[in-house]
Amino acid sequence: MAGELGRLGPDGWFLLHDVHWPGRPLARLDHVLVGPGGVVVVSTKTWNGHVDVRDGVLRQNGYARNPVIEVALGQAAAVAALLPANRRRFVRSMVCMASQPDLSGTTLAGVEVHGTERLVAAVAGLPGVLDPDSVVRLYALLGRMLTEPQAPEVPVVPLPAPPVSGAAGRPARKPAAPGTSGHRSGRYPTPYRSRSRRNATQAGVAWVAGTVSAALLAPALWVAWEYLSG
Repeated sequence: MAGELGRLGPDGWFLLHDVHWPGRPLARLDHVLVGPGGVVVVSTKTWNGHVDVRDGVLRQNGYARNPVIEVALGQAAAVAALLPANRRRFVRSMVCMASQPDLSGTTLAGVEVHGTERLVAAVAGLPGVLDPDSVVRLYALLGRMLTEPQAPEVPVVPLPAPPVSGAAGRPARKPAAPGTSGHRSGRYPTPYRSRSRRNATQAGVAWVAGTVSAALLAPALWVAWEYLSG
């Protein structure tokens, strides 16, 4: 295909083959042509079977192949984004069917589909929109942008959010469980008891326990005493 497109040289066209797809480091563009008719991005396909353009739709054996047209439009848009704003409207895309040399048609999206015998004539027949000086400048720009090394795509990993801090930079307190509101009963706060009050309470409990034990043992001790003394 590069040899066929080389026939456009005498008509003022410059060619770039197998270059980067802008923004997609792992993808390639088959051909980019820069000449009097503007910038043409050519995608080459080698399909078998019956291929035609019917009712504005590219078909293979009767089945629509719309994704190919969408890719071609995306390639042209990526190349146009590299050009000055006033030159972007001069970028178009074409699809070349290497196995169907006589095919020629235009899809509803405006993408032309040609066989190898028709593609060169279609490009050469485009109306002139660029002067020779503009052609050379755009060719130099695209030659640099589409052939220089591309930076690999690096996935962005979000960093974990920092912990929320309270006043004066101290870590925030852990929130209380639902329904407790920070209190033992969930309604009233736990009363504060001093150490002396807790000791007095414990002594009182011990005195009551001793008194009850003595009352329970008194009858048994009295019976034992009477038995021994009699």
